[in-house]
Amino acid sequence: MSNTILVGAQWGDEGKGKIIDFLTETADIVVRSQGGNNAGHTVIVGGTKYILHLIPSGILRPGKKCVIGNGVVIDPVAVAKEIDGLREKKIKVTKDNLLISDCAHLVLPYHRVLDEQRESKKGKNKIGTTKRGIGPAYGDKAARIGLRMGDLMQPALFSEKLAQRIKENNAVLKALGAKPLKFAEVNAAYLEAGKKLAPFVGNTVVYLHEALRQKKEMLFEGAQGTFLDIDHGTYPYVTSSNTTAGGACTGSGVAPHRIDRVLGVMKAYTTRVGEGPFPTENAEFSDMLHGMGREFGATTGRARRCGWFDAVAVRYAGMINGIDDIAVTNLDGLDTLATIKICTHYKIGKKTVDVPPSDFQQLRDAKPVYIELPGWQKPTHEAKKFSDLPKNARSYLQTIAKLTGAKLTIASVGPNRDQTIVL
Repeated sequence: MSNTILVGAQWGDEGKGKIIDFLTETADIVVRSQGGNNAGHTVIVGGTKYILHLIPSGILRPGKKCVIGNGVVIDPVAVAKEIDGLREKKIKVTKDNLLISDCAHLVLPYHRVLDEQRESKKGKNKIGTTKRGIGPAYGDKAARIGLRMGDLMQPALFSEKLAQRIKENNAVLKALGAKPLKFAEVNAAYLEAGKKLAPFVGNTVVYLHEALRQKKEMLFEGAQGTFLDIDHGTYPYVTSSNTTAGGACTGSGVAPHRIDRVLGVMKAYTTRVGEGPFPTENAEFSDMLHGMGREFGATTGRARRCGWFDAVAVRYAGMINGIDDIAVTNLDGLDTLATIKICTHYKIGKKTVDVPPSDFQQLRDAKPVYIELPGWQKPTHEAKKFSDLPKNARSYLQTIAKLTGAKLTIASVGPNRDQTIVL
């Protein structure tokens, strides 16, 4: 498999967790390089559902090393709880299979309160944040006032820095009408979490470069999706990190020339959680999927907005990420449809465009131009190889590959590992 960056080619929730878990069988190391516990990867193994927020999906396979890189923002209390939850399900989590960067920044309680307050005051202009404090944590990182895992490993230094930051932030919280935080409570909770995490914390850059020297194979696990990228997404309706392939390098310390391929993951249709423009959104299609029990967020439980496959967006994602191969998930979600639409272009005013505009208001006004393909109206969840799929399902996948300009290598027809077709 060599060194592969896996990215979401849509607005997140593409089924990356399942594909990561599947690919990890042939990887030695799984690296998480950005985002925080606002991400949620759902993986089903042996009938048991695992929802992972910070720990890479590779933790579910014995003998794999999982790395949380410097580009991730970490809530130590949340990750300690996640480790405990995995252990309760008999998943081994030790310093032998999990390493956390000492340079990763911390998400603190004032980040969460600021996130909530800022979002609530936006009213109809809200972004749709998960309110986990991710944006404010990255804001402190950029402002050079953040606390890092390395600080937490030095209790006296951490407490000194935390006291100053809480004092400053309490003044802001008071101005926003929120309750001030109590230093003693926050300090005690974080120091306790720090003790639990101490065995896992170290220099991940040195570890990864030694692994490269030893020819270990790495899988870089993306969180969120291309159009939630802080630079390339539908700004301001985005997350606060670089969710695209370049972010895997800066968020891990692994140089770009060490990467062998980029795999883009996309659903056979399109979904989005939160606010922001979504050209192919379709209420009837959303209702159908929700009625099937599909498309509810792993992190928040919110019903996802659903629409037809958007080839305009995914083509652009391929350009930004340098996508070599694609994995298409949730094909079985389309099994009952007689006709399926694919958006090939947008109409904006009198202009027809084949790339998404960078301005969100223009994208909000964009009208999708569709082609229609016949559905297959047969179940696909038992297919084991490409030839097992109905002819129209194969044609649909081939059309997606042609429109997006990348090679189709994986098709997923269900949540389980064995519901994965490799071409």
